[in-house]
Amino acid sequence: MKLFFGLGNPGKEHENTRHNLGQILIHKLSEKYNFSLSQKNKLLAQVGESSKNIFAISTEYMNLSGISVQKIAAYYKIPPKNIYLIHDDLDLPVGKWRLQFDRGPAGHNGVLSTIENLCTQAFWRIRVGIGKSDIIPTETYVLKPFSADEKKTINTVIDTILSEIEKLGH
Repeated sequence: MKLFFGLGNPGKEHENTRHNLGQILIHKLSEKYNFSLSQKNKLLAQVGESSKNIFAISTEYMNLSGISVQKIAAYYKIPPKNIYLIHDDLDLPVGKWRLQFDRGPAGHNGVLSTIENLCTQAFWRIRVGIGKSDIIPTETYVLKPFSADEKKTINTVIDTILSEIEKLGH
């Protein structure tokens, strides 16, 4: 069994922001594979299940999301090597993505929280590029929605990632 966990922040005000790209992807997966996310208070998450995998988003803020990842992994007995953390990445341009294993947080607090709570960085990361702004401070930029052009690019890359997740054994 694998865990696909989308990083982001809770609340309507964060729903379509760059920082919520991981959660956006999990919602797209739920549409594609027709499962719903149910509130699991003890796991601090919304969780959906298929016969082979667990899909989840945290109900906590980004910087605390590793607590949810750890609770879900423990509850479903999923080892770190079967965890796929999906998150936004400032170091990749919009439309680019990378699948990487056993990497450091690279300044991403949601990834750092996950590493700290799992006591390892030996898990998979699906890094989805959101680009950077030379004008807008990073903490403001990540909480902004995508432009119309960026949204088209993001939707294309999401489709590609969904196909890759399918190959991983959905």
